[in-house]
Amino acid sequence: MSELVVTPPLIEVHDVEKVYDDGMIQALDGVDLTVAKGEFVAITGPSGCGKSTLLHLLAALDRPTAGTIRVDGYDLNHLRRNNLYRREEIGLVFQLHNLLPRLSVLGNVQIAMAGSHRPHAERPAYAKRLLDDVDLGDLAHRRPTQLSGGERQRVAIARALANDPPILLADEPTGSLDSASVEAVLGLFQQLRDERGVTIVLVTHDSVVAGVADRIIGMLDGKIAVSSDADAPGF
Repeated sequence: MSELVVTPPLIEVHDVEKVYDDGMIQALDGVDLTVAKGEFVAITGPSGCGKSTLLHLLAALDRPTAGTIRVDGYDLNHLRRNNLYRREEIGLVFQLHNLLPRLSVLGNVQIAMAGSHRPHAERPAYAKRLLDDVDLGDLAHRRPTQLSGGERQRVAIARALANDPPILLADEPTGSLDSASVEAVLGLFQQLRDERGVTIVLVTHDSVVAGVADRIIGMLDGKIAVSSDADAPGF
């Protein structure tokens, strides 16, 4: 009989705390979380519950006050090259797309490859391929100001994928979009999970957005209050 091979979680958060203002503000209080490779997880909860703080820690934009975080073999408590970690492991999508207005759409995607191992000669074609994947290939030479809000966010997703990261972290990526654009962006996330095996951690206050994930993590007062499959009763 063959042995069962257990795959370790891609993301492991253990007893993490984060405090600010000399301990006056506790943003995270003993958070434990594991995320499997290829899983789509939504973190939800009211404003100030700690969900964005947790996402920023996973992106190595900040460090925990206590506890441990390991992501794909990286110990985030002791990272020496945060930029290298983000370039190789993480794609970031925020509520505001933060595109560079003076660059074309193609240039905005291509610039994310700076410092990567991809040869310079291959970068324009790969950026165009990513734009094709988000159905914006025909708009590659437009400026961001010539796009709708939903189109800009899809460009931001293409940019986040420029270095083939195994993990996509998204902080309220649909918060400023109309309903049609929300549907398009969520469809992209599901496609990335299904076709590329990208692991997605999405922060949202919208229960409809959270409902497309495999699992919902509910946070309250800096703690995980509930964790359940998205189609479970109550979600």
